[in-house]
Amino acid sequence: MKIIKFGGSSVGSPARIREVIQVCKDLINNGETVSVVFSAFQGVTDTLIRTAQTAAAGDHSYVNEFESLKKRHTDACRELAGEDAAKEEKFSGLLNDLEQVLYGIYLLKELTPRSLDYVMSFGERLSCLIISEAFNASGQQAVYTDARLLVKTDAAFGYGKVNFQETNRLIREYFAVSPGLNIITGFIGSTANNETTTLGRGGSDYTAAIFGAALRAEEVQIWTDVDGVLTADPRKVKAAFTIDSISYYEAMEMSHFGAKVLYPPTIHPVLHDNIPIRIKNTLNPSHPGTLITGSDSSGKRKVTGISSIDKVTLFKISVTGLASITDITSRIFSVLSSRSVSALLVSQASSEQSICFSVLPENTERVTELVQNELRHEMADGYIREFICETGVSLLAVVGENLLNNPGISGQVFQALGKNGISILAAAQGSSRLNISTVIKTEDLSKALNAIHDTFFLSDRKRINLFIAGTGLIGRTLFTQIRNQLNFLLENLNTDLRIIGIVNTRRMLIDQEGIDVNEWEERFEREGVERQNGAFFSRMISSNLPNSIFVDCTSSSEVMEKYLQVLSASISIVTPNKKANSSSYDYYLQLKKAARQYNVKFLYETNVGAGLPVINTINDLVLSGDSILRIEGVLSGTLSYIFNKFSEGGRFSDILKESHKMGYTEPDPREDLRGIDAARKLLILVREGGYRLEPEDIQTENLIPPGISPDITSEEFLEILPRYDHIFDELREKARSSGGVLRYIASWEEGKASVKLRVVDKTHPFYCLSSNDNVISLKTVYYNERPMIVQGPGAGARVTSGGILADIVRIANYLQNNGS
Repeated sequence: MKIIKFGGSSVGSPARIREVIQVCKDLINNGETVSVVFSAFQGVTDTLIRTAQTAAAGDHSYVNEFESLKKRHTDACRELAGEDAAKEEKFSGLLNDLEQVLYGIYLLKELTPRSLDYVMSFGERLSCLIISEAFNASGQQAVYTDARLLVKTDAAFGYGKVNFQETNRLIREYFAVSPGLNIITGFIGSTANNETTTLGRGGSDYTAAIFGAALRAEEVQIWTDVDGVLTADPRKVKAAFTIDSISYYEAMEMSHFGAKVLYPPTIHPVLHDNIPIRIKNTLNPSHPGTLITGSDSSGKRKVTGISSIDKVTLFKISVTGLASITDITSRIFSVLSSRSVSALLVSQASSEQSICFSVLPENTERVTELVQNELRHEMADGYIREFICETGVSLLAVVGENLLNNPGISGQVFQALGKNGISILAAAQGSSRLNISTVIKTEDLSKALNAIHDTFFLSDRKRINLFIAGTGLIGRTLFTQIRNQLNFLLENLNTDLRIIGIVNTRRMLIDQEGIDVNEWEERFEREGVERQNGAFFSRMISSNLPNSIFVDCTSSSEVMEKYLQVLSASISIVTPNKKANSSSYDYYLQLKKAARQYNVKFLYETNVGAGLPVINTINDLVLSGDSILRIEGVLSGTLSYIFNKFSEGGRFSDILKESHKMGYTEPDPREDLRGIDAARKLLILVREGGYRLEPEDIQTENLIPPGISPDITSEEFLEILPRYDHIFDELREKARSSGGVLRYIASWEEGKASVKLRVVDKTHPFYCLSSNDNVISLKTVYYNERPMIVQGPGAGARVTSGGILADIVRIANYLQNNGS
């Protein structure tokens, strides 16, 4: 025999009820003996409570709510069982009884727990009466069974404690004479005096387990609207999946800590006789669901699931050295227990100077009053150093019987939270070692759940959420490279790059499920909305996704000014934009500090040398104990290309125009000629070497010929530049006459920095450059006699975006591994 239970979501409409009836008939036709427990129709229990409260308040509008309930049930009865069933005295009598009791509450203006239980019982009594008639109308004989006659409890209205000895006897006697298809009212019972009680919200699950245990059923099935017990709440964790089997104790832990699929007391009746519980989906009946048994899951997995209670209140109490926290703790929990208030989590410092505990938010005011009253003398005498009541927090629990056998689980939990900038307000591990619980800010809950879920359930694949600013040449090339490398990164590094947001100067698009890199441009044009000041960053931060990286492919000062805000939201940054690191030294330090403080990465290898490993090299030298003595380099790929081509012949203005078309120059090529680009790069390298340097400390030679107005556009500048070609021709001839070539060189030594056009001969390492090569010479304590040389292409979209992608992958590896 099987006991089957269908919840409110499974009987939310006549159409859903027909599906449920068919599920039951299929089981019966396959030779199964079943009886079925039903909840009230979806939403009805809440409506009954609200209607009773309205009546108790003396508000006559309760009648409207009652009439709505009456119509809903009458319509359902007519549709499922026919007009005659709707007119039957048993059905109409129930509605009349409900109307009368509500009228009595209205007259007395009083709603006792006893009266409320009686009102709530009508939800299950009406639904089960209608459904039993619907079964009969479909040709399947069924008997309406009022569980109040069989489930006996004490008089604790609202949460009746079951008398199992008496209940089991009554159920067995009843089924001995009524063994067929019984339609059983869930959620309700009665006292020895036949007063109606309820078993707590969600108690229909409990009813099914009570009947299953009493009848020694082969299985209890709980049918709901999900495919079983999932690894996490699918509304918060899209990657959550169904667990095929879990133990009773794991199920109890997960339901205690917020998993809604099972009412916590449900396990107790079936535990002793090891009767399996299976969670099934009414909307997907072919799915096997989750089997809950007494079998230990140890050895199968490190963690079984993650649960959370969205809203709790955290109390923190600290004492001075003269007070005993042990005495205070015992008194606090004694007074809470006397008022039937349970603590969800308790954590005490080993110094015995403080304790914290969490409770459900509805208990906040009562607990505050009880504790303050209990400790009033200690507070008056100054023995209580701190009493804090913190709201806006959530409780998250990692559950599994195998936690004990896998060292380091707690470390993985805390690391997943820490790497995503999530602070732990309190933590505890139950004495059963079945859970690791943490209290965090509610605003971080979704992010925390996803981060931990990725760690334990998708550890072979790390999802990285990318927010990309800039769709110009560098940005577009980066999209292409991500598309080309997507499968390689997935197969070889288990890194799943997801583009979540895109923004440019005109529009923005954010999709938390991801933007297909193969069609990003079409979607951006079709679905992108007008960009408003700061809106993209607000949406990115409020999305609060774990493993997020902001990629700045612009040269915008406006974007750069948002970096601190991004880092403080625990979002890493990758950028070729030099403006942040070449602004004031204080801002540069603030960015570095913020990255450390919020445990994120701020990577900018492409600030200098495009994809060349210059910044990482300097960092490694400094970390190894070396000191930078001199930096010298051709740092502008644009000017390197221009002067390499110019040395071969041709007009300077033509070569500059060609460079602009190829994307080597800044949008305004005058920035390159002013030496701003090279000066910024030198500034960054010097700072990375550990030295303070400000932009104004660099003597920079401006290559824009004198006499050209600074007020003209870049197009106008390129138009008139040929008039000044003779100036550059003279410089080239002078260099040739001395056997040298022109190089625009940035240098720093002993605190002096300059960027200027120089002539170098064949003995100089910068003589033999080609195309857009950058070259950097680093003289250090270790590399003193023969400076280290780094050389290669220093401009171009492919090498720059390649360096950006490499930085993204570095962060992905950091998030996936234990390294830094």
